Amino acid sequence: MSIFLGIDIGTSGTKTLAIDQRGKILADAMETYPCYVPKPLWSEQDPDDWWQATVRSVRKVMADARIKPAEVKSIGLSGQMHGAVFLDKNDKVVRRAILWNDQRTAAECDEIERLAGGRKKLIRRVANPALTGFTAPKILWLRNNEPRNFERTRKVLLPKDEIRRRLTGQYATDVSDASGTLLLDVKKRKWSKKLLSALELDIDMFAECYESEDITGTLTPASARLLGLSAGCVVVGGAGDCAAGAVGNGIVSGGILSTSIGTSGVMFVHCDDVKIDPEGRVHTFCHAVRGKWHMMGVNLSAGGSLQWFKNELCKADAAKAKRTKKEIYDILTAEAEKAPTGSEGLFFLPYLSGERTPHADPDARGCFVGLTLAHTRGHMIRAIMEGVTYSMRDSLAIFDSLGVPVRQIRSSGGGSRSALWRQIQADVFGRKVVTINTEEGPAYGAALLAAVGAGAFKNVREACKATIKVVQETSVNRAAKRYHDRAFPIYRQLYRSLKDDFKSIAAL
Repeated sequence: MSIFLGIDIGTSGTKTLAIDQRGKILADAMETYPCYVPKPLWSEQDPDDWWQATVRSVRKVMADARIKPAEVKSIGLSGQMHGAVFLDKNDKVVRRAILWNDQRTAAECDEIERLAGGRKKLIRRVANPALTGFTAPKILWLRNNEPRNFERTRKVLLPKDEIRRRLTGQYATDVSDASGTLLLDVKKRKWSKKLLSALELDIDMFAECYESEDITGTLTPASARLLGLSAGCVVVGGAGDCAAGAVGNGIVSGGILSTSIGTSGVMFVHCDDVKIDPEGRVHTFCHAVRGKWHMMGVNLSAGGSLQWFKNELCKADAAKAKRTKKEIYDILTAEAEKAPTGSEGLFFLPYLSGERTPHADPDARGCFVGLTLAHTRGHMIRAIMEGVTYSMRDSLAIFDSLGVPVRQIRSSGGGSRSALWRQIQADVFGRKVVTINTEEGPAYGAALLAAVGAGAFKNVREACKATIKVVQETSVNRAAKRYHDRAFPIYRQLYRSLKDDFKSIAAL
């Protein structure tokens, strides 16, 4: 029997799952770890936590499914994109990794655009503008603010690729994840020597780029023993979490869009050819499908907005739910269902971590607008759901304006498990929303890539066709759609009205 593992190094934890050669999930496990916020809008993690979570989750999956070490033929890796792991000459971690949702690098983004010859030239060169979440600004921040740590740094790896190094001893990445560094020539699918030169960064600091199903190495004897696997097990390129999640949702051909509401919100659409937004509002990255690309809009606090509300404003309810073995999100959703469409004029701007698409504004702030004495907690919860969905509609509007076809919308992530949130998506997007037979996202996509790399499927599209099916549809409520079509322009205007105020608040 051939078995394939998918390991996803997420922001809240590492998830490992095992599939057989038919794509059936045999077992899965999740191990969590902390995120550190040493200053407002900073976000860091310890790569050792990722590694310990990887070891524990792999061993748990092996035990739960009673898998023999020799049965695991390959491993696919996925993980949070854009993070920076700094290693010294002895492969020791120089400092905690700086994450995708860290907003400290606004000055470095300006520096990159200046050194690259301007924003438009930068977008032409690497298909994307300089954004605070990307990896390149983090490297320059280290050089500008922690010069001793920068001098010690010999390699810069993405989160999943640090786990790959510990598994195989190899410095390798894949083109989808490398696209999010801002240092990849996305059209040519290789590091941009011109931009690296302009930024005075040595190409040897970075890992070799592979396609997502390519084999990048085999487990070292030490890592194999630690994980309870065979040293003959290979590790494939894998993909950044967005591209891997798209593979796990079957977004591997034109016309299908994935909407994922996890900590962040992602709107992801496959492209057979390179399409670039000249204004840089959405990203163009290499896809995990060989020789293909994708466009993507990212909202930094999607499910994270509702999680913040739950953690900070519903502590007593969460404690009671835990005692009575109920799901707190089910309780909150039931309250939201009592509020009408539009939350009686209450809007929520989900910019709790700044925002990426379409504003690229680290100074943006979350806020409720339109509160009255008539509003209840249920109205606020529904307003969060609607505000997050409006923020994702921003991306859909850009795809439409660029002529990118969208025939079907597939919902995934925590938001897809809520019937109310699926309905809100259908009504706000004005299109039918479907769900599929698996909700495992990036870890499942990484496992499929591992299966392709080991020869179980001819290519990624064949793997998805054989394993992924639509199981549920949510149709548009026409009356609700009409309301949201009127409200959406107001939502967009609120950012424009408050933009300067956000900057003033940040300056305080």
